[in-house]
Amino acid sequence: MSPDAGTSVKAPSLRRLTLLLGGLAMFGPFSIDTIFPAFAVMGTELNADKLQMQQTISVYLAAYALMSIVHGPLSDAIGRRKVIIGGLTVFTLASAACALSTDLPTLLFCRAIQGLSAGVGLIVGRAVIRDLLHGDDAQRLMSQVMMVFGIAPAIAPIIGEWILGRAHWPAIFWFLVAFSVLLLASVIFLLPETHPPQARLALKPKRLLRDYVAIFLNPRFQRLTAVGAFNFGALFLYIASAPAFVYDLLKVESLAWFFVPTIGGMVLGSFVSGRAAGKISGDRLVNFGFGFCALALAINLGYNLWTDTPQVPWAVIPMCIGAFGIALVFPIVTLSILDMYPHQRGSASSLQAFAGLVVNALMAGAISPLLSDSVLHLAIAASVLTAVAWGFWRREAWVSKAACARIPEDAVVVEPQDSI
Repeated sequence: MSPDAGTSVKAPSLRRLTLLLGGLAMFGPFSIDTIFPAFAVMGTELNADKLQMQQTISVYLAAYALMSIVHGPLSDAIGRRKVIIGGLTVFTLASAACALSTDLPTLLFCRAIQGLSAGVGLIVGRAVIRDLLHGDDAQRLMSQVMMVFGIAPAIAPIIGEWILGRAHWPAIFWFLVAFSVLLLASVIFLLPETHPPQARLALKPKRLLRDYVAIFLNPRFQRLTAVGAFNFGALFLYIASAPAFVYDLLKVESLAWFFVPTIGGMVLGSFVSGRAAGKISGDRLVNFGFGFCALALAINLGYNLWTDTPQVPWAVIPMCIGAFGIALVFPIVTLSILDMYPHQRGSASSLQAFAGLVVNALMAGAISPLLSDSVLHLAIAASVLTAVAWGFWRREAWVSKAACARIPEDAVVVEPQDSI
């Protein structure tokens, strides 16, 4: 491990760090996917229709997105560890309140509190990775964390179904309480502070706003963030539509038919990304990733145009291929964004997450309810989202190439400083 200059950190072993940061990234997706199997039961008991139950996801994501712009800069100012511990504590209490809810408005309020706290694991965890490692090592760890993270959406609905078969729906939220308590203990005893006092920035609202505006208005940040947000949005559209897609359209009784192959593709892609670090350039890896995404979309559109009665496994094979491609793209894009702002990694991570979550909230709250009645409509929308992401990536490649062409051949190139 290669900590940044000025940072003296005794880091845990790479395997322990991977599991811990992966677990921190998992509890956000767990909060979304574990309750999917209980939607029908919860709706009946809380007198809520399908659209109202969908709002338990969109409210959570909207709150997650809103607070995501705070987690990163707060960790830049007071340290990564304190922010993670505080967020896990609030999440634990909010999950317990969800379990005790007896009406929809109360549940929605508690879900919003969950969302306000859930982003600390993923957002601050990315900054922790970049605090400790750089270059190929950072790509390997980011990919390994994505592998662990990718397991969450696959096993979460299965856990939810298992719990629902043995207990009432509040037990799902009590499971989230237990999981967050386990993470909280692990962070307290195993995670060191990776952002020491001498590297921290003062938490001043005016400076924070000025920094956010500067980051957001950076054209390269906009392009890279759009690549990640829209590319993953194509998959998240199906994740948000999973109950309708699996139960109503594919007419199978388990969400595992969708989540296991999909997340299997993501885990495999993350594994390949980690192994490719230092052997294949980031740009080429992203191009390979988009190639697999394009293949997935071609198969998906072709199959759904060919048949009016989609069936497993054929209807979910494109999800597996597309998730593989997304997993190749995302670590490279994320590390590129963090490397742009070595002094403000938390803020950059927050703003990237905020943009992605806005897209995801739009998918869950607006687009999914409109399109989840047709597999063809979902396939077309996913194709458009991936095409938009590809367009932003090609624009980024063109701008980078043009910038390199303007550098005189005899110019002295100064490598950007990566230390604080």
